[in-house]
Amino acid sequence: MIGIIAALDLELDMIRTALTDVTEEEAGGIKFYIGKYKNNEVVCAVCGMGKVFAAMCAEAMIIKYSPDIVINTGVAGSLCSDLKQLDSAVAEKCVQHDMDTSPLGDPVGMVSGINKIYFDADLKAANQLITCYETKKPKLCTIATGDSFVSDLEKKKYIVDTFGASVCDMESGSIAHVCFVTGTPFIISRVMSDGTEGDAAVDYYTLRGTAANISSKAILNFIEKYGDQYA
Repeated sequence: MIGIIAALDLELDMIRTALTDVTEEEAGGIKFYIGKYKNNEVVCAVCGMGKVFAAMCAEAMIIKYSPDIVINTGVAGSLCSDLKQLDSAVAEKCVQHDMDTSPLGDPVGMVSGINKIYFDADLKAANQLITCYETKKPKLCTIATGDSFVSDLEKKKYIVDTFGASVCDMESGSIAHVCFVTGTPFIISRVMSDGTEGDAAVDYYTLRGTAANISSKAILNFIEKYGDQYA
């Protein structure tokens, strides 16, 4: 079973439409769509925006369906000049940039209890995913997650300087966190809806549909080419 999570309907529409023999179920307040793509079993869901919704969805999916791999697909913001609008990124590792217990003596970003700052994606699957983009091939990078839409240039610089991140979003770090705790491999696909300059909010609303479809197409190509390894 391959699990796919997206924050918004528009980030999952292409994938959900491509499935056959679809059934719907609800678990933990999340609606799951179960079907097949190229003879591979797939379960997918829209989690909603933000770390809590993303973590809830990942946990419910893993408990109910035990996917062999979880894929998080969607759009994100660029933190570096190398990633332009509609360029793609695949996570090598994820971090939660708003996790901060440093007044207690911890490193910024460390998740207390498991004492980790970075959560590593499944490297084999991530490198396979890179081959599946029909546009400019992405590179592996660090994706930083927090419960805010980051548009302020100083905030972006802080995330880059502190965590070495190239991309920021609002879901992948918490999904990675849940996958680590449950021992579930994961990969993250992101396409830039906004760049390092300009009006991030305007760019997001203008480009998010196109960006989401680029990511979704790469995921479908991944399932077609490599799905039998993970389903």
